[in-house]
Amino acid sequence: MARPVKCRRVGFEPGVTYYKPRGIPLCELDEVELGVDELEAMRLADTLGLSQEDGAARMRVSRATFGRILERAHRAVAEALVQGKAIRIQGGVVVMETRKFVCSECGHEWSAPFGTGRPGACPECKSANLHRAPGDRGCAQGGGGRGHCRRLGAGRGSSVERGVS
Repeated sequence: MARPVKCRRVGFEPGVTYYKPRGIPLCELDEVELGVDELEAMRLADTLGLSQEDGAARMRVSRATFGRILERAHRAVAEALVQGKAIRIQGGVVVMETRKFVCSECGHEWSAPFGTGRPGACPECKSANLHRAPGDRGCAQGGGGRGHCRRLGAGRGSSVERGVS
């Protein structure tokens, strides 16, 4: 019996989840699936230039597992580019890391995903007088024991658990 997949921490939510080659109708198009965890590994290693060890630490997996995730991601993207396939980003056993903020003016609390920058204003009263919520130290500072993973939806086993608190 295979070991269950360990939950992977993801520090951003992809805004675009489908890429399609130009000039090929959807009815004739094959797809490859890229998991959210695979996209995160590519972001950490290829975009941010982190080592596999540092990327693994951010995703809370072993270095070897990070390497396998990254290898699958590179293979999927290469297949899509070489064979003219679309890329659908979905799936994976992941939990979206978030940060909690509190408005000093109205007391409103809200969460924002890591990687989106500091909010400029409270979404309720538009005040710029805001701060991190008490007890919310974020993933990078050891507050990452929050949340849990679930497999939801279709695809390779999957979903993004949002609003982790």
